[in-house]
Amino acid sequence: MAKEKKLVEAITSMEEDFAQWYTDVVKKAELVDYASVKGCMVIKPAGYAIWENIQKELDRRFKETGVENVYMPLFIPESLLEKEKDHVEGFAPEVAWVTHGGLEPLQERLCVRPTSETLFCDFYARDIQSHRDLPKLYNQWCSVVRWEKTTRPFLRSREFLWQEGHTAHATAEEAEERTIQMLNLYADFCEEVLAMPVIRGRKTDKEKFAGAEATYTIEALMHDGKALQSGTSHNFGDGFAKAFGIQYANKDNKLEYVHQTSWGMTTRLIGAIIMVHGDDSGLVLPPRIAPTQVMIIPIQQKKEGVLDKAYEIRDVLSNFRTKVDDSDKSPGWKFSEAEMRGIPVRIEIGPKDIEAGQAVIVRRDTREKQVVALSELVEKVSATLDKMQSDMLERARAHRDAHTYEVTDFEAFKDTIEHKPGFVKAMWCGDEACENMIKEVTGATSRCMPFAQEHLSDTCVCCGKPAKSMVYWGKAY
Repeated sequence: MAKEKKLVEAITSMEEDFAQWYTDVVKKAELVDYASVKGCMVIKPAGYAIWENIQKELDRRFKETGVENVYMPLFIPESLLEKEKDHVEGFAPEVAWVTHGGLEPLQERLCVRPTSETLFCDFYARDIQSHRDLPKLYNQWCSVVRWEKTTRPFLRSREFLWQEGHTAHATAEEAEERTIQMLNLYADFCEEVLAMPVIRGRKTDKEKFAGAEATYTIEALMHDGKALQSGTSHNFGDGFAKAFGIQYANKDNKLEYVHQTSWGMTTRLIGAIIMVHGDDSGLVLPPRIAPTQVMIIPIQQKKEGVLDKAYEIRDVLSNFRTKVDDSDKSPGWKFSEAEMRGIPVRIEIGPKDIEAGQAVIVRRDTREKQVVALSELVEKVSATLDKMQSDMLERARAHRDAHTYEVTDFEAFKDTIEHKPGFVKAMWCGDEACENMIKEVTGATSRCMPFAQEHLSDTCVCCGKPAKSMVYWGKAY
C-alpha cells in the first residue's frame, strides 16, 4: 500500500505549482523522456499513441475536404528562404543551420525547416502552369526545428511534430474560403474529439504569421488561466506567389498569380489535453482520443477463472480500445496507474463479481462507480464513454466561461490580468502602439479578434480613442 500511495504523491498539486504539476504528469504518465539534445524530447509510446489518434482523425477530416498528403525535403537552401523578406525575418532567430556535409563546408548554408512555405512555393512555381492545375490542396506530416530558448515538453520544443497544409488557388476568394474552412475544421476537431472549447478569431497584424496577409487562430484556455494557441490558418494572398513567380494561365490565356494558404496543428495539442483536463491524480483523456479507452483490472487474478473472464470481457468489448492489466501488481496499484494514465473507464472484475454475473465500471473523470450486469456491459460502457466525452467538454467550457472577464478601462484591465487568470475581453482601437503598451504593462498579449464580435464600449481600453474591435487578451504559453 505504501507504494500505491507514493505513486499518487509523486505528482505535485496543480494548485501548489502548476508548472511542476505539468512536468510531473508528463513524466509519471510516461508520455515523454528528455533527450540528450537540450530542448528536444523523446515521445514515448503512451505519448505517441495520443499523437497517432490525433493524426488519424485530422487526416480523415482533411481528406474529406479534398486534401492530399505529400512530403517536402528537410533542408531549405538559404537563397530560397530569403526570397520572401518578411518570412525570413520572422523566423531568423529560430533557424538551425547546416554548414557542413561530412567534412566539407557547404557552398550554401542549408536551413533545417522551421516551416515549409518556401519549399512548397519553389515546387508550385514549377508544378502550376494552367488554371486546370488549380486548386492544389496539399498537406504534409513531418517534424520541424525551431531553436527555442525556453522549452517545455509538448508546449515548446526545438523539434516537434506537426502537419502543415499548403494550398494554391486561382482567386483571392477561394483562398480566403479555404483559410476559414480549415480553421473551422480545427475548431470542430478540438471540441468534438479533444473535448476542448476554443475561441475562433483573427490575429492582429502584430501577431500574424510572418509573410501572411491574415492569420486566423483557435485559442483555448488552460486550467491555470493561461491561453494556448491551438491551431492556426493563414491566408498568404499572392505575396509568396509574386516572390517566387507562381503564375498560371487563366481561361483567357493570361498569366495571373495564385493565392495561397497554410494551416497547421502540432504536438502541443497533447500539452493542451493535459492542462485542460488533467487533475492531481494525473491525465484525464477524452474517450475519443484515448489510446486505451477501457482497462480491465482483474481482482484476485490468481484465483481460477478470473483472468479468463477478464480476457472474455476484453473480447466482448472489442469495439472499444480495450486492454487487460494482467501484471502481477496489486489491484490498488493498477487503479492508481490507470488513473495516472488517464484511461477513461476501468472495469473491476473479481470472483464475487463473476459469481453474481456483474462487473464494476469506474469513470476516470468523476470516479463514479456503477455495478453492471455482464450482459449489459457493452451498452453501459458505450453510454459511459459518450457521457464522459460530452461532460468533459461542458466542464472545460464552464471553466473557460467562469474565467473570462469583460473590462472597459485600463485600471480594471491591469487589475484583472494581475489577480484573475483567464481571458479578458476588451475593446481596442487597432493601433499597435496600444497593443505594445498593454503587453509592456501587464504581460498580456492579444489572443484574437473573435468572429463573434461584441460591443463592450465605444472606446479603446488602453488609449480611450474610438474602438474598432473587441479582442480577447491574456497571458499565454
